Amino acid sequence: MAKLVSKTYGEALWQIAMDKEKEREGAGEEFFSELRELTSVLDANPKFDDLMMHPGIAKTEKLSVVQKVFQNRTSPEVYEFLRLIVEKDRYKDLYDVVEYVSGKVKEWKKIGVTYVTTAIDLSDAQKEQIQKRILETAPYERLEMHYDVDPRLIGGARIRIGDRVVDSSVKRKLDDLTRQLLQIQLG
Repeated sequence: MAKLVSKTYGEALWQIAMDKEKEREGAGEEFFSELRELTSVLDANPKFDDLMMHPGIAKTEKLSVVQKVFQNRTSPEVYEFLRLIVEKDRYKDLYDVVEYVSGKVKEWKKIGVTYVTTAIDLSDAQKEQIQKRILETAPYERLEMHYDVDPRLIGGARIRIGDRVVDSSVKRKLDDLTRQLLQIQLG
């Protein structure tokens, strides 16, 4: 349900940003920056989240707080978004919505978010080589790289970009070999 909510609200925000971008180049990016700044401000003030999600506080009071704090300090679109999610009892989904929009922005800007997991730490040269290879084969202009170490892979690497996964780890190859051997024994 949370994914559906974040997608629904996120798509609406995305459309607003694209409409702004059509009116004036750069306006869409400004809108996205404002959303990121909003979440940074809220992260720095966790008591605001507590207030907005407290079941004992009336919705009218929450809306009044949102109006006092954000109406004249944000764009009308960001203020209306905040007001709407409070009104619809969806404040808890705010960060997921902004995360969804952030993903759309990265797609728009042709930035690939890449997760590389290896059995050991990679050197800078190895990381650079992986990034270069991915840029040669993927439709991205830039990459946002995330590296992780998982000794259970034994060797090789697992690379994930969006919903695509390339798993050349020794662990996967051993698992595949085990499945093949079990099929032979069962056959």
